[in-house]
Amino acid sequence: QGALVESGGGSVQTGGSLRLSCAASGNSATMYSMGWFRQAPGKEREGVAVIDREDNTNYADSVTGRFTISKDNAKNTLYLRMNSLKPEDTAMYYCAAADLDIVTMDRVRIWVDSGYWGQGTQVTVSS
Repeated sequence: QGALVESGGGSVQTGGSLRLSCAASGNSATMYSMGWFRQAPGKEREGVAVIDREDNTNYADSVTGRFTISKDNAKNTLYLRMNSLKPEDTAMYYCAAADLDIVTMDRVRIWVDSGYWGQGTQVTVSS
């Protein structure tokens, strides 16, 4: 058993910043990789950023240079620092953990099938 609980979402204007947090417990905290995914209305869920046990990272092209993924192993907490937010970043953001390599970030289906997922936190960016 395991659980992931996200927090930190909200509403900001274009150019603003937010930091998302994801607290992991149980087996979810032992997974090889953790990451952030997002889903906008009418769109498929997509990978945003993932990090593995060795702190290797993988980012979507759309967020590279603006978003930073990190983790605090002592607190079993994953973070996503989001700067220079744009309206197109508006989505429900989900935290996930799985025994998967970070190169699989774009293969969302296998993360859904094999990983732990949180309930999501809404991020809304207004122009």
